[in-house]
Amino acid sequence: MSDSSSDDSPNKVFVWDLPTRLFHWVLVGAVATSLTAGELGNMGIHVISGHVVLALVVFRLGWGIVGGRYARFTDFVRGPRTVITYTKKFIRGESQEYTGHNPLGGWSVVALLGTLMVQVGSGLFANDDILTEGPLMKLVSKSTSDFLTYIHETSGTVLYVLIAAHLLAIMIYSAKGQELLGAMVSGIKSSRNLGPGVSDAKGNWLAAAAIAAVAAAIAYFVKTY
Repeated sequence: MSDSSSDDSPNKVFVWDLPTRLFHWVLVGAVATSLTAGELGNMGIHVISGHVVLALVVFRLGWGIVGGRYARFTDFVRGPRTVITYTKKFIRGESQEYTGHNPLGGWSVVALLGTLMVQVGSGLFANDDILTEGPLMKLVSKSTSDFLTYIHETSGTVLYVLIAAHLLAIMIYSAKGQELLGAMVSGIKSSRNLGPGVSDAKGNWLAAAAIAAVAAAIAYFVKTY
């Protein structure tokens, strides 16, 4: 009688810790709210959601240092040679499947976080020449505020492009059999091409709580400055 087990069964690996998953989905909601409110001219909601994005970005920067293994920048930010090699293989359909972010995905995370930093940072000093002013506008001249308002609007356009690219990548990888959205919900990747997980993938909850508290305090201080 042959063995009923199969070597083709997928390997399930815990990849995304809960703080990373919560960050991801709350950020999706906050950015969508902020962009929509800005387009509709509801600046009250735009400002509030912008401060939420600020807190989230600060949290992610801290969590990228001390978070779960696959959430750390050191795990997924790779050098140009690795990125170029991966891209060439991806185009040829030979790309390696990574447990965490692949080299392109890692830099897309950096690009999104960097753009959001510029977006919320410039928004703190921006104005609309009518009623709304960023909480830190009084610290700079009107001409500087106008320039930062331009940066805020321009980075918003860049953000739209990055979001579109991110969604396109999700569809492409889904077509290749890599279900990225499901993994960001459950934290678990399932594939025959993945190696074993690591013991520190879940991160430290005490560290997550401490970073979240600091991030919230920074956003609140800026809002009430």
